[in-house]
Amino acid sequence: MIKGELPKGWELTALGEAADNLDGMRVPLKMSDRDQRHGEYPYYGASGVIDQIDDFLFDGDYLLVAEDGANLLARSTPIAFLASGRFWVNNHAHVLSFNGKASLSYLKRYLCSIDISPFVTGSAQPKLNQKNLDRIEIPLPPLSEQKRIADILDKADAIRRKRQAAIDGLLQIPGSAFHAMFGTPVHNTKGWKIGTIRDLVEEVKYGSSSKASAVGKYPMLRMNNITYEGTWNLSDLKYIDLDEKDLPKYLARKGDILFNRTNSKELVGKTAVFQEDIPMAFAGYLVRARTNELAHPDYISGYLNSPHGKATLRHMCKNIVGMANINAQSFQDILIPHPPIEVQLEYVRLLNGVRQSEKPLRRAFNESAFFFHSLVQRAFKGEL
Repeated sequence: MIKGELPKGWELTALGEAADNLDGMRVPLKMSDRDQRHGEYPYYGASGVIDQIDDFLFDGDYLLVAEDGANLLARSTPIAFLASGRFWVNNHAHVLSFNGKASLSYLKRYLCSIDISPFVTGSAQPKLNQKNLDRIEIPLPPLSEQKRIADILDKADAIRRKRQAAIDGLLQIPGSAFHAMFGTPVHNTKGWKIGTIRDLVEEVKYGSSSKASAVGKYPMLRMNNITYEGTWNLSDLKYIDLDEKDLPKYLARKGDILFNRTNSKELVGKTAVFQEDIPMAFAGYLVRARTNELAHPDYISGYLNSPHGKATLRHMCKNIVGMANINAQSFQDILIPHPPIEVQLEYVRLLNGVRQSEKPLRRAFNESAFFFHSLVQRAFKGEL
């Protein structure tokens, strides 16, 4: 993980020595049990708070680290996060406490900055077990310096998050507008015909299972390139070479719907419409759908990104642990209103207006994100 000499006064310490592991205190609860125990205390899993219950296991300040799930490799959300106060933790997040050697905030920042794939086992179900977690080496300066570094990164990250929050607020508009314009399959106040996505598409294909790398002719769209809100993050692309005969199967073109069929339960079903002019391949974790004359791709994507659409997707993989899956057939079976194409285009015009407003906000966010990441790179080399 660390290359070159450490700064003076720093030491390389295994995580198992830098913090105490309290995994033995965790207790998982079935969803059916949690449904009967609603309360004020957060219930944590691998990606953060997933419920509220009526009791707690921990009381104080702790660092939680994801133990399993696709996000260990995809890194769509942080794999380490602080938890304070009274809360419960299931067996999908490691629990670390302060033992006097390392600031928990510093450890969080470091773990979120490194590639942990050498410590992750399993492909169908990625897992970071306690033994491997404890083996991760951490460059530790004196405790006062750890706290100073963490404070600088926290402040820079706060600017980045504030700008992201402005974007998130803007991106909530299409979901609310969608509900007002079209209703839902359950509350069909507009009286639209209710059918399935299958009725609105002419082609559905899985992506390529070939491994992408740092070089290749075509950029490869992967699940982490689709945001939860239904937009694109193309800052981290890998590449692939394709045979001529495979181009129609594995290249996305402008207007294609791409659906993330496999991910953690919280993230499965992310959907976005491909907007680029250059051809890009798409990975096997994604499904490509092309609409027929009855639908605009932004309409189908808009439904799946609306509050009701998100709830539908969560329910479809409700009982799946770790890597949840919604295959191409289930994707096509999702119920959706079938309004006339002219009404769909009214929504598309609103959506395009939001996209235009997003551009300056996105530029400001990218600037703050670049600044934050440059600080991170310097922080653990002792250059702050």
